[in-house]
Amino acid sequence: MEENKYTFENPEFKNTYRHTTSHILAQAVKRLYPEVKLAIGPAIENGFYYDFDAPFAITPEILEKIEAEMRKICKEKIKLERFELPRKEAIKFMEEREEPYKVELINDLPEDAVISFYKQGDFTDLCAGPHLDSTGRVKGNAIKLTSCTGAYWRGDSNRKMLQRVYGTCFMKKDELDAYLARIEEAKKRDHRKLGKELGLFMLTEEGPGFPFFLPKGMVLKNTLIDYWREVHKKYGYVEVSTPMILNRQLWETSGHWFHYKENMYTTVIDGEDYAIKPMNCPGGMLVYKSEPHSYRDLPLRVGELGLVHRHELSGALHGLFRVRCFTQDDAHIFCTPDQLAGEIRQCLGIVKTIFGTLGMTDYRVRLSMRDPESDKYVGSPENWDKAEQALREAAEWLGADYSEEAGEAAFYGPKIDFHVRDCLGRTWQCGTIQLDMNLPERFDLTYVGADNERHRPVMIHRVVFGSIERFIGILTEHFAGAFPLWLSPVQVKILPIGAEHEEYARRVYDALDKAGLRAEVDARNEKIGYKIRQAQLEKVPYMLVVGDKEREDGTVAVRSRKAGDLGVSALSDFIAKVVEENDTKAL
Repeated sequence: MEENKYTFENPEFKNTYRHTTSHILAQAVKRLYPEVKLAIGPAIENGFYYDFDAPFAITPEILEKIEAEMRKICKEKIKLERFELPRKEAIKFMEEREEPYKVELINDLPEDAVISFYKQGDFTDLCAGPHLDSTGRVKGNAIKLTSCTGAYWRGDSNRKMLQRVYGTCFMKKDELDAYLARIEEAKKRDHRKLGKELGLFMLTEEGPGFPFFLPKGMVLKNTLIDYWREVHKKYGYVEVSTPMILNRQLWETSGHWFHYKENMYTTVIDGEDYAIKPMNCPGGMLVYKSEPHSYRDLPLRVGELGLVHRHELSGALHGLFRVRCFTQDDAHIFCTPDQLAGEIRQCLGIVKTIFGTLGMTDYRVRLSMRDPESDKYVGSPENWDKAEQALREAAEWLGADYSEEAGEAAFYGPKIDFHVRDCLGRTWQCGTIQLDMNLPERFDLTYVGADNERHRPVMIHRVVFGSIERFIGILTEHFAGAFPLWLSPVQVKILPIGAEHEEYARRVYDALDKAGLRAEVDARNEKIGYKIRQAQLEKVPYMLVVGDKEREDGTVAVRSRKAGDLGVSALSDFIAKVVEENDTKAL
């Protein structure tokens, strides 16, 4: 690690570098616009920001001037010096500089807090640090101010709206250029933009956070669900559906009423409190309890594609990534302690199979374990040891890179999370395998063992997609809307050259439909070049152009979304090729 100490491979150094750059931003603003008041300026995941109280709007033109001044400050190689002041002197220091936000921050510090400042030439800021030793350590040509948005002071909507300037920086200009290129590509791939253009889904003011799936989006969603069912049937799962609304008593038993109520939608029916389910688990408990079980019945693998509702703040909503209702591809597995390791391994196999089919093979695994010093966890230490060791062995069997995070387990059990990397290098948490030693206890779940005594089953909560809606958003951006054939809402577009070729185009459509392929005929009175361009914009995998010759010979002129003109093919040969591509779920 020593060789990476002063690179972005070291998260601590990266944060220090970017936090220093935020101070350079503040210094540049104060040089150019001394009347601006300073708020806060931390490092964040992809760069940094600083909040300003300015008597004017910070426009893109102003951002360019500030950025140029930042580069000058980097070239000046100004030394950064830390010093401390007693509380009264610190307050006076900032009052003299007419910085009211800094005065408020000092006043809110604990009585015994060390109040430190960093000076860089003509600029001084209140800050705990740490920082680089010189502005010259920051590469001026690898800085980019990206945007300016509104932000309430201290996140309080009752306080003043400030202007937040976002930026990013790297240690080399080519790293910045690569990052900005990825950002531009991400904008093109934005699932909200593509969802509208491709007719997949829509979001409305009448239902913020409640997505509407359109016909083509439903084809995509149902195709994913059909595949989910196909895989789970192979692995011995049964499927259930539990009610969307259940009474308060159930949610009190599960603990959600006391610990999750602020995220739940509630209602009153016949004078009794009910809740719209935010999770499928409590209903799954009732399914298990509906009949007695023997050890011979286990493992019992129960899947549910349940629609759940969770209250999210309006500011947190984001396309399909953060919604208020979504379909969760849950599974609840009830097994004996001796079956646990095998069941976890099978769950990992399902995740690996599904992600592999989708071409998402770049992922890392995170194990969330208990803190042995804490007493917050339910269940015996022996069961925890067995559960955690089962997770380790399963992760090793999977062969993926994994890390262990002590103290990150839920109070009711350890878990495995999958963090999938997409084609732009972004990481998404998707699959989760969670062991639960709490709900079986709360709901008094039992099975009769070989000794004819009652025993508590071990329970596994498990999702692959997590939220199917969110996963569709991830897939849309990963594939830039150009889904593989088997997922494409329209797989083949048939393009008759003239009106006289429409009848043959309809016969081609019937043959494709009979073979189980999704096709459309574009019979509009438009030139063939226009139709081809439209089909390309719609990201249809195959286009079949039909005219006089094709009609006479029973052929089709094939164009591919990826490879362009593929020449003329017998219709039967084309169908056989595409059916094979569809059935094998080729990428």
